[in-house]
Amino acid sequence: MQKVIIIPSRLASVRLPNKPLVDIGGTPMVVRVARQAQKATADKVMIACCGEEIKSAIEAIGSTAVITDPSLPSGTDRVHAAAQSLSSLGPNDIVVNLQGDLPFINPQHITQVIDLLEQRPEFDLTTLAAPITDKSEINNPSVVKVAFSPLGPDQIYGYGHYFSRAAVPHGANTFYHHIGLYAFRKAALDRFVKASPTLLETTEKLEQLRALDIGLKIGVGIVDEPPISIDTPEDLEKARQHV
Repeated sequence: MQKVIIIPSRLASVRLPNKPLVDIGGTPMVVRVARQAQKATADKVMIACCGEEIKSAIEAIGSTAVITDPSLPSGTDRVHAAAQSLSSLGPNDIVVNLQGDLPFINPQHITQVIDLLEQRPEFDLTTLAAPITDKSEINNPSVVKVAFSPLGPDQIYGYGHYFSRAAVPHGANTFYHHIGLYAFRKAALDRFVKASPTLLETTEKLEQLRALDIGLKIGVGIVDEPPISIDTPEDLEKARQHV
């Protein structure tokens, strides 16, 4: 079974111009993400980018980049386009969609999402979540929550039933912050990108709801805390202090 990590990356960010190439401690952000991915257990790391600037930065560290159509509607579509360039991938091989704005992502978490999919054949794709410890995040629509049913004696993974910007599930003792990291079986990724956006997806503005709507089964693994995500200039300044 092949395991490929693909990082979608494009320059057209409204809130943070040239986002993939912003400097964090002397290194472009997308390069930091790629280096973290290279430490995970996978056969290949690729960047699905929009042009030569990102491609050159990635190739300078010995990784692979493929230029995808900048008009593709989402990062998942860019990941799929890059995966299609790998003729050796079969329907059961694993394709990881790693967001390009997670410069400090824990490589063990990337491996965890891959292992969960490899070891649990009932899942079509897997993702991660972390307990919310800051109560102000529970009702913050920028923090995506996941409702899932824990499985197994250790209860460190389960079926994802719903994802929302609202506080779900109602009455929970612990709410979980969804982490935008996905491992797909190649066949499930093909099925996902061929489907049209669904009502729930467009309402919540969360594309993982399309997966649930078309019948894909999502496994959710639990980690201690979410990674730092860079979306705004304020986030960038905090990240620079983290280095």
